[in-house]
Amino acid sequence: MDTIAILDFGSQYAQLIARRVREAQVYCELFPWDAPQETILAIQPKGFILSGGPRSVYEDDAPFIQEFIFKTGLPILGICYGMQALTHALGGKVDSSAQREYGQAQIQSLVSGLDTLAAPARYSTSAHLLMFSLSSVWMSHGDRITELPKGFVALAKSGNSPLAAMGDLQRKYFGVQFHPEVHHTPNGEKLLQHFVMDICGVKPEWTPASIIEESVARIQKQVGDQRVLAAVSGGVDSSVAAALVHKAIGDQLVSVFVDTGLLRKNEGEQVASAFRNHLHSELIAVDASDEFFSALQGVTEPEQKRRIVGEKFIRIFEGQARQLGQPKFLVQGTIYPDVVESSAPDRDKAQKIKSHHNVGGLPEDMQFELVEPLRYLFKDEVRAVGEALGLPEALVWRQPFPGPGLTVRCLGEVTRERVSRLREADAILIDELSKAGLLGSRSSSSSTAGQQSLSTSQAFVVLLPVRSVGVMGDQRTYQEAAAIRAVTTEDFMTADWARLPHDLLARVSSRIVNEVEGINRVVYDITSKPPATIEWE
Repeated sequence: MDTIAILDFGSQYAQLIARRVREAQVYCELFPWDAPQETILAIQPKGFILSGGPRSVYEDDAPFIQEFIFKTGLPILGICYGMQALTHALGGKVDSSAQREYGQAQIQSLVSGLDTLAAPARYSTSAHLLMFSLSSVWMSHGDRITELPKGFVALAKSGNSPLAAMGDLQRKYFGVQFHPEVHHTPNGEKLLQHFVMDICGVKPEWTPASIIEESVARIQKQVGDQRVLAAVSGGVDSSVAAALVHKAIGDQLVSVFVDTGLLRKNEGEQVASAFRNHLHSELIAVDASDEFFSALQGVTEPEQKRRIVGEKFIRIFEGQARQLGQPKFLVQGTIYPDVVESSAPDRDKAQKIKSHHNVGGLPEDMQFELVEPLRYLFKDEVRAVGEALGLPEALVWRQPFPGPGLTVRCLGEVTRERVSRLREADAILIDELSKAGLLGSRSSSSSTAGQQSLSTSQAFVVLLPVRSVGVMGDQRTYQEAAAIRAVTTEDFMTADWARLPHDLLARVSSRIVNEVEGINRVVYDITSKPPATIEWE
């Protein structure tokens, strides 16, 4: 099918560009900016998008656009650093901005006079459409274009960037100083879609059905007739991954569910029911809670916790594999954001945020070859695939839950007592959100605008290793604090805190303090992502 190649210059938003292109039902792949020519051109792209990045084009060893990109004669869209790299490569000038632009900015279109240029009319129309309906945009840069390369014209300006967008209408080269891929740029997705479909001429053929077809063929080719273990946690990702593999190889798949003792309330029973009743897959349940709590004893550093959980998972699966005749393959529900934030080998140009247990936490001497059918899918694509596979809505649209479980939400030392405390508090929050109709689900997409803005994409309680003084029944208490975290997001790459009703928060707080032994204070996290992550660890 038609494809777009996205060149990653180190931006944490590079995968978000890919997600926006995928939303237009266009297949794309992300490559490091210095990937070999044969690797990039192997997908036969019909255009290139250059991502942002943290560097300056004038720094020593700064990323640059490889010469073969220009020799293809294909359209190019540079975003932020990508625009600056395009300018620098083609003879324009980039300088440090007297005033950096971070956050919301207003731009003014400059394309009104383009129809008088000597360029063909269709390119003038492209310039108009490229900037269509854009006025408020999201900026994040310290450098700016001060002199256009030969053949380019200015398409937009902002208060601090006189050249906020540019285009060479003959060669179909475009650059924007802002970030159209983020939701903070209203209609930014239209700019990307227009570039991909109208300027590059790509046909929209990337659908859940095509994803399933391609994944099934790839899985069958990878595993052949061998048996495969699936590591399932009951979460959306591992469930859809197992369903995809089961569709590809049927009874060759054995699903293994490890009860770590770090699950949400009643989760073990729900997972077993879902897999046996809906996937009709063989499921082996392993109670390994003693092993996990023993391994985590005395550990408080977040990265170490994740590494311990990752290795313990693998060791347990290796034990199951020995009992099952040593299958070679292990299925994991790794998705794109896991890879991004862990800075896995194929993302070594980006800054590491944290290790995910199934990416950065894997032991080097692991005895499995991984099967990761979702590795380059975003959460919304995973859910769409799950629905197309016939999985129940309750499973596909359940609240996201990290692979390391409540380890991630139990700050400080992880003990049975503290995890039990956290589990009960979390259950209260979920119960109250569910009663209020604010627990994110597929149905929330059909809600009214006001209701939809409140519906949570992810909500949970975090137990803090902080004790404070309280009063209960005229008696002094000295107990732990809990934090409520509830966010709204479409892609989980960026997120905003949910504006939950005050009476709901008061009800949750009251129930937690009165019903959960050991917690006497509840706070609400009102930090967006960025600068924070969704999880606390």
